[in-house]
Amino acid sequence: MSSVTSASLPYRQTSLRIRRTVPHSDGMRETYDVVVVGGGPAGLNGALMLARSRRSVLVVDAGEPRNAPAEAVHGLFAHDGTPPAELLAKGRAEVERYGGHLTTGSVVGVTPGFTVTLADGRQVGARRLLVTTGLTDVLPEIEGLRERWGRDAVHCPYCHGWEIRDRAIGILATSPMGLHQAMMFRQLSDDVTLFTAEPPSAEQAAELSARGIRVVPGEVEALEIADDRITGVRLKDGTVVPLDAVVVGTRLKARVGFLEPLGLKAVPHPGGFGEHIPAAPDGQTDVPGVWVAGNVTDLMAQVGASASAGALAGARINGDLIAEETRQAVLAATS
Repeated sequence: MSSVTSASLPYRQTSLRIRRTVPHSDGMRETYDVVVVGGGPAGLNGALMLARSRRSVLVVDAGEPRNAPAEAVHGLFAHDGTPPAELLAKGRAEVERYGGHLTTGSVVGVTPGFTVTLADGRQVGARRLLVTTGLTDVLPEIEGLRERWGRDAVHCPYCHGWEIRDRAIGILATSPMGLHQAMMFRQLSDDVTLFTAEPPSAEQAAELSARGIRVVPGEVEALEIADDRITGVRLKDGTVVPLDAVVVGTRLKARVGFLEPLGLKAVPHPGGFGEHIPAAPDGQTDVPGVWVAGNVTDLMAQVGASASAGALAGARINGDLIAEETRQAVLAATS
């Protein structure tokens, strides 16, 4: 990624004195310093940093968080076990406490400059954009998987591992993560089985055997479910293997189709796990004025890391706006 400095950014010159604050009928202004697209941990923490810096900020959120199926957020300092909806509600209240605005909606387009268009036809201007729309888990076609997703069909040992500890766990090698997941969940249970259509290499087989991980060849066709829980998996040849929980690697796809008019498209992640928007460590993209944070750029980021990335991006955006306003002030003073 190219390195871009604040002084070189060819932004539309929008000074503070001409910033319009005329509200839409729903209370939204016509333009904001920053529009944050996505109201998860990254977006809300970025908006919090900006609102506390006295920036006008709007958070547009579709209300479709990735972790909605989960009962609780885990591994987050001082908030472990908090239901996702409760955590987001607290975050929204904090943003509003400092004057930030929030609206429910889906962004369907962004034009250079920036004008943000929502699915219901509303439009709002922005001097900068922070995109934190997260990603979609594209699940493999396995009967019953979506029904149990986020409960006893999981993907992350740190998000859900403790909750399925000591159970009979099946690792469905539907992605390059299969072997890695088998090793990670073996830390949490003595009863781990890897289901794979491709036999492991000699080295991999030795590692799996040494760790006591059983390998079952074949593809899983369906989950066996009874009494609102997984009881096993059924292979395509009809074989049923009893289990208590399954681990599945998904294809991770950033939700960024609306950015294409700006020349920003999701590209394959170097790890082969899906698609993301590349960015500098502070979230700045190759398109001047557009920052990203959270899973839209870091596919493996958990809630805490996403929130931290959003805070950093928010701070950098504020600094970038200050640099622009300083240049404008100097020009005005010397003209």
